[in-house]
Amino acid sequence: MLKHLTTLQDRLSAWADDIRAQAETMAPGSEKDALLKKISQAEKASELDNWINSPERQPPK
Repeated sequence: MLKHLTTLQDRLSAWADDIRAQAETMAPGSEKDALLKKISQAEKASELDNWINSPERQPPK
């Protein structure tokens, strides 16, 4: 079994930061758009993880 030393939140945040830094150096285009989409997906995954693990469990907005 794989045991992570950091939380999913931390891993998603670090990954999104790395992708964001990479996207900032790119010219506008489809490759940059794909990276920005990955950032959005990471942020949504983080929101879902927060919701799943919240004691109140309310639907995402």
